[in-house]
Amino acid sequence: MLMDAADIQVLQSAVAWMEQGKAVALVTVVRNWGSAPRPRGSLFAASNAGDFVGSVSGGCIEDDLLQRFAADFPQSVSTISYGIHAAQMRRFGLPCGGTLELVVERLHDLASLRVLCAAIDGRELIERHVDLASGTVTLAPNLADFTLRFDGLELVQVFGPRWRLLIIGAGAVSEYLAQMAPALGFAVYLNDPREDQRRNWRTVGVQWLPGMPDDAVLAFKPDRRTVIVTLSHDPKVDDMALMEALKTPAFFVGAIGSAASTQARRERLLTLDVAEYELNRLHAPVGLAINSRAPAEIAVSILAELIAQRNAAQPSSQASACAFVPGVAARAGGK
Repeated sequence: MLMDAADIQVLQSAVAWMEQGKAVALVTVVRNWGSAPRPRGSLFAASNAGDFVGSVSGGCIEDDLLQRFAADFPQSVSTISYGIHAAQMRRFGLPCGGTLELVVERLHDLASLRVLCAAIDGRELIERHVDLASGTVTLAPNLADFTLRFDGLELVQVFGPRWRLLIIGAGAVSEYLAQMAPALGFAVYLNDPREDQRRNWRTVGVQWLPGMPDDAVLAFKPDRRTVIVTLSHDPKVDDMALMEALKTPAFFVGAIGSAASTQARRERLLTLDVAEYELNRLHAPVGLAINSRAPAEIAVSILAELIAQRNAAQPSSQASACAFVPGVAARAGGK
């Protein structure tokens, strides 16, 4: 699952409310057809005291859920569907025949919820299994990242940390990339040992990592939800980061440059104790081929490749009956 800050807040709020002695219901989008306002796996939680957090739609469905909960607060696990009838579509504003199926569960096991939040904080991937017949919840370590599985009998969802984007090199492309990436679920970090580049950096909300690029990569402890992109155009900076990044479990490692500079980079890295199989992980020139020239366009092309790779690695186990499921475009060329 792509955990964004809002979904993490849902889980944290649920823990806080239960610790206060409140009853809490958790709502999960498990199926959608047509145009749905929120993707599968989206979370919403409410307490019997009227607290609520998260979103499964644009707002109307949340209002209806709160009315239901006020009249009869959930005691077990059930499913609710919205948008099946034309009147519901008009009432709840679901576009293009959109339909949502939700799992509503009363949360009873505070201990497992605390374990789940601790795993996310520790940057671990963990599966949460909910048996719809009994309401029993179990947690298990996860090896294969996916969104969720739902067969009507069991809900299995993978929870994990937010995606991190480490940018090496502070320049114009990096500025645009750092501005756009948070909207797509990335927490952004930056390293550049060149003092003049750091002095001229203008984008706020980015965490700077100290030290030389190779040390910064090692200290960052890349994992399966880490993306590293080198954008300095300076081999002395980019190569130092790449020689360590390609040896880590990082999900994606990319480097900017032309076809000629990419070939030269490959030859250099092979002399820096980078194995051929490690080098084959490098996405270079980074970015989908969209004839990009301006820094903002290059940033868009990089993000497009990141999203294509991320979505391909997290296949939906149950495709929507009506929604169009795009394939991943083939990579080509670079800047």
